[in-house]
Amino acid sequence: MDLDPLLLARWQYAITTVYHFLFVPITIGMSTLVAVLQTAWLRTGKEHYLRATKFWGKLFLINFAMGVVTGIVQEFQFGMNWSDYSRFVGDIFGAPLAIEGLLAFFLESTFLGLWIFGWDRLPKKVHLACIWLAAIGTLLSAYFILSANSWMQHPVGYRINPEAGRAELTDIAAVLTQNTAVAAFTHTITAAFLTAAAFMIGVCAWHLARRNQVEVFRPSLKLALVVAVLAGIGVGITGDWQAKIMTQQQPMKMAAAEALWESTEHAPFSVFAYGDVNEGRNKVAIEIPSLLSWLATADPGARVEGINDLQQKYQAQYGPGDYRPNIPVAYWSFRLMIGTGMAVALFALVGLWLTRRGRLPANRWVWRIGIASIALPLIANSLGWIFTEMARQPWTVFGVLQTSASVSPGVSGTEVLTSLVVFTVLYGVLAVIEAALMVRYAKAGAPEIEPVRAEDAAGERPLTFAY
Repeated sequence: MDLDPLLLARWQYAITTVYHFLFVPITIGMSTLVAVLQTAWLRTGKEHYLRATKFWGKLFLINFAMGVVTGIVQEFQFGMNWSDYSRFVGDIFGAPLAIEGLLAFFLESTFLGLWIFGWDRLPKKVHLACIWLAAIGTLLSAYFILSANSWMQHPVGYRINPEAGRAELTDIAAVLTQNTAVAAFTHTITAAFLTAAAFMIGVCAWHLARRNQVEVFRPSLKLALVVAVLAGIGVGITGDWQAKIMTQQQPMKMAAAEALWESTEHAPFSVFAYGDVNEGRNKVAIEIPSLLSWLATADPGARVEGINDLQQKYQAQYGPGDYRPNIPVAYWSFRLMIGTGMAVALFALVGLWLTRRGRLPANRWVWRIGIASIALPLIANSLGWIFTEMARQPWTVFGVLQTSASVSPGVSGTEVLTSLVVFTVLYGVLAVIEAALMVRYAKAGAPEIEPVRAEDAAGERPLTFAY
C-alpha cells in the first residue's frame, strides 16, 4: 500500500491539534473564573465562595495538566514531520514560541504552583495574587502562540535569504503586533471564556437539577451565565473584525467560506449552498443579497472576490497549481462554528431569565440542556481551527511556503502512520482518564469547610478556613 507521508502528517497534526485545543480554552477561561471567585471570597468572607474556589480550582488543575501533556507533542511534530517547514521559517516561527516558553509559561506555571501549595502558607492577598498572575500567564501564552500562527496566515517582518534558502526575521514587533495576531487573540480569548462558562454551566446544572449544594452552585451558575452572554457578544464582535481582516489578507478563505465562485458586487451571504467543485459553480444556493459584502467590508455594495477569479490570479502570481482549499469543509465548518458557538450564548441569556430573582427551574429539560451545552463550544472551537487551517491550504505560510514543501523529506509514510496510530491510541487513553477524573470530582461537589481553630489561625496560618 502506498502511504503518502504528507497526507498522514497532516492527519496527525490535525488530530493532535484539535485534541490539545479541547483543554486550552477551558484552562484559559477557568483560571480567571477561579480568580474571580477567590476575589469574591476575600472581599466578602462568605464561605460558599471559598468552597466554590476550591471546587472549580481542582477541575481547572486537572484540565491544566492534560493541556500541558498534550501540548508538548505539538512542538515535537515540527522536527519530526515538518522539518522542511522548521528549517525554512524556524528563525521567525520559533521566536514567539521561545518567548512563550521562557516568559509566559514560566510565569503561569510558577505562580500556579505557589497557588496550589500556598493555601495555608501565604497571606490571603499574596495567595490571591498568585492565581491572578497565573491567569495573566495563560493569556500571555495564548498571545505569543497565536502570534506565531497569525504569521503563517499573514507573514510580515521577514525577508527571504536567497543564499541560505530560508526566511529570516527582520521585525519581531511587526510579528507580535500585526492586526491579524490581535484579532486572532481577542477572538480566541472570548471563545475561551465562552467555553469555560459553558463548562461551569453544565456542572452547575447537574448539581442544581438534584438541588445539591445550592448555596455553592447557584452563585457559580449566575457567574457563568453572565460570562457566557458577555463572551458570546465578544465572540461575535471579534469574529466580525477577524472576517474583515481575512477578506483583505486571505480572500480565497473568505470566498471558500461562502462558496462564492465568481467575484461579485453586492455579494450575497450564503444560507445554504450545494455545488460542483470541478465545474466551479453552485447548483443550489439560498442567499441573502448584499449581506456578505457588508460583513466582509462594511459596504453592502462592495466587490468580493470569488474562487474562480482568485484561482486564475494565484496561478498567474505563483505558477500552475490548484490554490483552492477543500470548499465543502471550509463552507460547513465556518457555519457550524458560528451556529454552535452562538447557541451557548443564546441559552445563557435564556438561563439568566429563568434563574432571575433566585429562581431555580423545575423543568428537568432545562438542566439537561445546560449539561449538554458543555459540548457546544468545544465543537465550535474545533471547527474554528479546522476552518482556519484547512481553508488556508495549499499554503503552510500563505503566499510563501506550500504545505507540500513543508513535510520532512526523510520520513516515510510507514513511520508517520506508526506515530499516528501510537499517538491516537495514547490520546484515547488520556481522554478516558481525563473524563473519569473530571466526572468523579465534578460529581463529588464542593468540599466542606471547617473553621480553623483560633490557636492554629494565629500567626503562621493566615487563612480563615481549612479543609
